Amino acid sequence: MPVTDLKQQLGNLVKLQTIDSEIYALKLEKDAKPQEIKALEAAFEEKKLHLAALEKNLLDFQKQRKERELELGSREESTKKLQTQLYSLKTNKEYQAMLQQIEQAKADASVIEDKILQLFEQADKIKTETEQEKQKLEQEEKVFQGQKKKIEDRIKEIDDRLSQLDAQRQQVIPDIDRKILSQYERILSNRDGLAIVTVKDNTCQGCNMFVPPQVINLIKMYERIITCEVCNRILYIEG
Repeated sequence: MPVTDLKQQLGNLVKLQTIDSEIYALKLEKDAKPQEIKALEAAFEEKKLHLAALEKNLLDFQKQRKERELELGSREESTKKLQTQLYSLKTNKEYQAMLQQIEQAKADASVIEDKILQLFEQADKIKTETEQEKQKLEQEEKVFQGQKKKIEDRIKEIDDRLSQLDAQRQQVIPDIDRKILSQYERILSNRDGLAIVTVKDNTCQGCNMFVPPQVINLIKMYERIITCEVCNRILYIEG
């Protein structure tokens, strides 16, 4: 291949590489987006679980309170029955025993009343905390939805840009020799989207390894494609 032709071919490859480098970076960014959304969803679900736990605790306290109220009602009814029986007793011993039984029933009822008040206080505290958490979660959901939309909008931007870059790519490809293009694309897929690099200060800009002077001379001759002995990327010299 004539010198001017190969030099032009390398110039076309550099143009293509500029396009492909942006394509590679955008695809990497796009591939990471679903994981970003998943992380946002997981964090938001964690907050929803916290609210659900508070609501469950509130229901548990309300259930315990109702059970204690039923127990208190039952004991108060029993105490009334004992008091009714009190005046039908015939001996003082029976009367005193019944009084003790009534006092014990009242004491037990008092303990239950205290427990009911305690459950009321605990339930009110959790209810307040639950309401605050609901309001907080509503705000956090707006933030979450906003962040999610931002990521989805960015994905659309990337897709639009990738379409533009693909169109640009199709304009450059016809100017590149098929064999050279095939070699370029093979390296591109094996070397993280970077197939052609310049040599600067006797260093390959793809792997930062030393490029011997004789190799640089071969590049400048433009007789054939020269690749880096270490990373196998196509080498060229600017200017």
